[in-house]
Order: sequence, then structure tokens, then C-alpha cells
Amino acid sequence: MPTHMELVLQAAAFAAEKHRTQRRKDIETPYINHPIQLAYILVQADVEDPTILAAALLHDTIEDTNTTLDEIEIVFGYEIARIVAECSDDKKLSKLERKQAQIDHAATLSRAARLVKLADKIANVSDIEGAPPAGWSLERKREYFDWSKAVVDQMRGTHPTLEARFDAEYKKRP
Repeated sequence: MPTHMELVLQAAAFAAEKHRTQRRKDIETPYINHPIQLAYILVQADVEDPTILAAALLHDTIEDTNTTLDEIEIVFGYEIARIVAECSDDKKLSKLERKQAQIDHAATLSRAARLVKLADKIANVSDIEGAPPAGWSLERKREYFDWSKAVVDQMRGTHPTLEARFDAEYKKRP
């Protein structure tokens, strides 16, 4: 059985391998920076559960790589796979349907998945403000901020520190 630190580092290495050729929407930043940023946001908010940190590192692997839920479960176990699955969009839905589904389902997520989702929204709005996606108009940035807030609003009461951090980032809305 791996130690807590080994589990988190194993998840980081797995995510780095799966996302190795990908870049963030600003086109310059390696994608792996994003899941690492989520884990760091969580640790800064005193969330140190290795299962949650590993899930944060893996949260986009099913959605954005050829990784399957079964693979996550085989390598990392049921609990981490469940959290990752909760945080993954159903790619069979249209983009608009996926965005609405995130709002609709946010309140029903497990506490662990809500923590990962909160960190994800914090990271994403921070990136849009600091390293905006290439080609995004002012209107698209504002729409993303507002949609993120609609998701976060469904998870209020989960973690006051993370929610306050999101609210601070939201105040920078372009």
C-alpha cells in the first residue's frame, strides 16, 4: 500500500504522462500545470487528504485524454476513480449541455468532488484573468466567469476558505 505522499506523487506522474502533449488554452502553458495548481490550491486551503489531492491531479484525465475510468480505478482505487468520474463532463453531450449539467449537478456531488470542482473553478477564472485563452473575446471571458459562479453557487457551504478565494477571483471579472 503506497504512503500518502507516494499516492499523490503517483497521481502527479500519471497525470503528467497522460497530459504530456497538451497545452492550456493560452497555448503556451503545459497542461499539467493546471492539475498541479488545483492540488496546490487545495493544500493552501488546508485540504490535505491524499485521496482528494490525487483526484485533483487526475480530474481531467478521463475528459481530456484517452484514459478510462477503469484504468483510474485499477491504478488508484475505487474512491479516487469515483471522485474523478464525478468531476468529469460527459463528452457525449454538447458543450452547452455539459455546462448546464455542471450547474445542475454541482449540489449533488460528494464533498470530495465539490472540493476538486471548487479548486478547478478558482484555477480557471484565475487563468482567464492572468493568462487568458488565445482568441477569447471580452464577452466570452465574462460568460465563463458568470458560468463558473453559477456552478460555485450550487456548492456554497462546502468550504468557506475555497469559496472566499473563488469570490476574490470573481471580483477580477473582466
